[in-house]
Parts: sequence; structure tokens; C-alpha cells
Amino acid sequence: MQKRISWFGLLILLLFPIVLAWGWQPPIANALTDEQRLLAEVWRIVDRSYVDDTFNHQNWWSVRQKALRAPLNNREEAYSAIQKMLATLDDPFTRLLQPEQYRSLQTSTSGELTGVGLQIALDAKTGFLRVIAPIEGSPAERAGIRAADRILEIDGIATTGLSLDEAAERMRGAIGTQVTLRVDRTGESATEMILTRDRIALNPIYATLKTTPVNDPQHPSTKVGYIRLSQFNANATTEFAKAVNRLEQQGANAYILDLRNNPGGLLQAGIEIARSLLDEGTIVYTVNRQGVQGSFEATGEALTRDPLVVLVNQGTASASEILAGALKDNSRATILGEKTFGKGLIQSLFDLSDGAGLAVTVAKYETPSHQDIHRLGITPDRVVPQPPLTSDEIGTDADRQYQAAVELLNLDSVVAGAP
Repeated sequence: MQKRISWFGLLILLLFPIVLAWGWQPPIANALTDEQRLLAEVWRIVDRSYVDDTFNHQNWWSVRQKALRAPLNNREEAYSAIQKMLATLDDPFTRLLQPEQYRSLQTSTSGELTGVGLQIALDAKTGFLRVIAPIEGSPAERAGIRAADRILEIDGIATTGLSLDEAAERMRGAIGTQVTLRVDRTGESATEMILTRDRIALNPIYATLKTTPVNDPQHPSTKVGYIRLSQFNANATTEFAKAVNRLEQQGANAYILDLRNNPGGLLQAGIEIARSLLDEGTIVYTVNRQGVQGSFEATGEALTRDPLVVLVNQGTASASEILAGALKDNSRATILGEKTFGKGLIQSLFDLSDGAGLAVTVAKYETPSHQDIHRLGITPDRVVPQPPLTSDEIGTDADRQYQAAVELLNLDSVVAGAP
């Protein structure tokens, strides 16, 4: 009996330091305020979903604990703390969308929004905002803002100190109100532009049949179906199919798909449009945080097998690059124009409990030939430089890239997939 007591006492002595070291934690989790719970919610989503499981080579749990120790007295302080926490990932695409911003994004992908109509990115080298593309028919396009322009100031506030969301928020506002942008363009002096905010209808498809004359009487003229796709929103897939079917009925025997200044949008829309142009083949590979590779495949009959030229430029980004890469690597189309933007990351959107949203980079993608185009872009099969165009000049004699595509389609040697 004495021996049993001794062993029991020894067991208690051995366990007691473990209880002291492991059994007690600061009561952070049990005494969280609403603001702290929101921050913890964001941390948890990133912890489970973010593509980089090193979290930019930092202890992600320590980031959480440090953020929770700071006093968060209201929702604005919570948003600020969340943004600082996310900034440690050094990924501008993983970001908090406050309720109004989140609603605006949802409206954008659904087909309508309000604002000045600029698609923007953060230039990592300079810290300035770079224009991916103005939305067709928007106040920004009417003011003459172009892809690759830099936004230096918004209403006198330097953009170097603003996040993407902060800059977007400053450009939003009630319809009819004005915002002043200081715009810089290579080779020109910076200028101030006053834009009047407006409601912007996002019709992503413009399609028309263009008959091109051929001098050789032994060959019929080429009937080119010209389709300009400005954004991958919820209407893009259906409207694209309608456009192709209508052009087929009108006798189109070749196509130009214009993805210039298309900043992307819904990934699934880009994949479905690629499927509508391919009978078979891989459209895109995705790679998640575990390095697991998935793929999307073409699974049905293409809407058309006619020769196809795809126009791209430095404003062609994201889902547009997925589509262009799929058509290029499957030898379905000739890619013509200038090197694309180079965004090879995929984001998912998560609803937060207070009505805000969270965009998180969950994977990267590779083209069917396993090229990672992030920050590199897609190099066209035929590089054709293009001076800036007005909206009225697109698809006309002033449009060098369009004219080069027409000439290519008029060649006897052109077949679907021949570069």
C-alpha cells in the first residue's frame, strides 16, 4: 500500500508541471468582443483556405494573437486591424471588402454597378494604382483614361498610401457627384480629370458580322464574326453563346474574339466560354496549398470550329488569360496583340458575419501546357503593337491589331489552330 501511494504521488509531481505549462492559456478566446470575433473569423478563413501554407513565411497564429491583443473599440478599428493583418501576407488580392464594397462587387459580377468604371491594380514597383482597363461606356472611358495609365491622386489624396479597396472606395459615390483624378501616362505630363459618377450597365458582349473583301475572285469573301468580350460577369456565358449562334446563322466562316482590356471576372464564366470553343482538351490547371493539381476539361461539342483569332493586350487579365491560354495551348486559335497582364492567382469570396466579404487567394493556375503566367503574362503568337484607340476606333481601319487579324483570317493557309 505504501508503494502504491508513493507511485501515485510521483505521478502527481510529474503531471503538475505539465498542467502549469499546458493547461492554462490567457482567456482571449473566452472573452472576445464582437470586433475581436470578426477578426478571429477572418483569421480562421485565411488559415483554412490561403494558397500559401507558410503565410508569407510567418507564424500565422502569432499574427492572430498580436492582433487580438490590440484594443478594438468599434467596427472601423476592427476593419483596420484586419487589413493590417492581411497586409502581412503581401498579397493585394487577399483583402477585406467592407459591406458597401462587397455589395458593389456582387453587383458588378451580376451585371450592373455605380461609380467611374475603372478596373485597377496596385503596381508593386511604384506603389501607384495602375489602370487595367476602363469599363466600356463608363465615365472613365469617356474621360479618355486608358489601360496602363497610373492614378496618382484621387481628390488630392496620393494613391501611394492607399490600398486597392481604399482607392476604390474614394472613387465610389452617389450618381451625379464628381471625383477628380490625377492621371499619369508614359510620355505625357500628368493631368487632372474630373469624372461624374454614374450607373454603369455591364453588357459584356458586343458582336457583329463583318464581310471583308478579297481581291482574288476565285475565293469567296471572308465573313468575320467579331465578338468583343469586356468582362466575365454572370451574363457572359449565355450572351456569348447567343452571339455565336446568331453569327453562325448569318453565315460567319471565321471569328475574331477581342479580349483586349478585359480585366477578368468570374472564373467559371471564362471556363465555360473556353468549353464552348473546344471539343476536347484541358482548359486550365489549378494548384492548391497542398500542391494538389486539379483541372477543368472541355466536355462537349464546340459551338463553332471556324478559324479563330484572339486579340489581347496588357489589359487582358485573369479569366481572360485563362481563356486565351486554353485556346492557345490547345491550338484552337491564334493569339495576336501584346503581352497580357499576368494574373495567375484565383480568389474565392467568403461572406462575413457582419455583411462584409473576404477575398482570399485559394489557388494558382497554370495554362494547359503547365505555364505559370503570374506576373509574366501570355506572349501572343503574333506580336502587333497598337497605339491607343478611342472606343469608336476599335475594329476599324485605325485598329492595327484588328486589321492584322482580318488579314490572317483571309490567308488560304489559315485553319483553326494554325499560328
